Amino acid sequence: MPASTSPIPQSQPRLKKSLGQNFLHNPAICEQMCAQLSLTEDDQILEIGPGAGALTDVLERCPHRRLLLLEKDAYWARQRQKAAKNATCCVLCDALSFDFRRLCGAHFTVVGNLPYNVASPLIWTIAEQVCDLKQAMFMVQKEVAQRLCATPGHKSYGALSVWVQSFLEARLAFAVKPGNFTPPPKVDSAVVCFSPKSQRPDSTLLPPLRALLRLCFQQRRKQLAHILRSAKIQNYQGILADLGLLPCVRPEELSVQNFQLLAAFFRDVLT
Repeated sequence: MPASTSPIPQSQPRLKKSLGQNFLHNPAICEQMCAQLSLTEDDQILEIGPGAGALTDVLERCPHRRLLLLEKDAYWARQRQKAAKNATCCVLCDALSFDFRRLCGAHFTVVGNLPYNVASPLIWTIAEQVCDLKQAMFMVQKEVAQRLCATPGHKSYGALSVWVQSFLEARLAFAVKPGNFTPPPKVDSAVVCFSPKSQRPDSTLLPPLRALLRLCFQQRRKQLAHILRSAKIQNYQGILADLGLLPCVRPEELSVQNFQLLAAFFRDVLT
C-alpha cells in the first residue's frame, strides 16, 4: 500500500481500489519501519509503491547512495519525481512486470507498503530474482505476513512459506492497525523483515520445486504417498525411505529442506 504522512487532500485524485491504495497516514509507523533496516552510505534502496511518499521521506533521510522508486500510478509517479532529492529517481512501472534480476550485483535493499492483492506474487518473485539482496522489508496483510513466517505444522504454512524461506530468513517485526491508513482496510497489516540465506537453491532446482509445491499444497491434507502416487511418480517409496520420511506425512509437516530434497530427487519428472 502506498504511503502518506496525512489523509489525502481533496485536491488529489481519488484512491484507486484496483491498485490497493490504502495510504499510511501515521509517520511514526514509517520511522518504526526504517528502524528495522541496517543502512550505510554505500547502500542502494528500491522502494515499491511509494505513493504519496511518507516512507520515501524517511528513507531519504537514512544513509544511502541511491533510492529508486517504482510507482504504477502515473499521478503519484509524477509527484514523487517532482519531490525527488538528488539521489532519488522515480520510475513509472508496474512492479509485477519489473525484472528484479536487473538488481543483481547492486546489493539492494528492497522495501515497500505492498498492495494486498499483489504482495504474495511480488515477494515470491523478489525472493527468487534478487540474488544480491542485502535485506528487504514489506508491509503486507497480517495473514500474508503469517504465511511468510510460518513453520512446518502451523496452519499458515504453505507454498509461499516454503518458497520464500528457501531464499530468505523471514521475521515478523510488528503489526499495524487499520486506523493508521486512509481509507482504513478491513484487516490488520504487519511488517515483515527478510535477510538472505547463506546458500540459495541451485537454479536447476527451481522448476521442480515450484511444481512440487503446487502439487503438494493443492492437496495439503492428503498424505504424501497418496499425492505422489496420484501424480504417477515412480519409485517414490524408496526415495521417501532414503529421506527418512513416512508415507503418511502431509505437506504441511515437511520442512523447507525436505521439499528441496524431494524436488532434487524428482527433478526429472516434475515440470
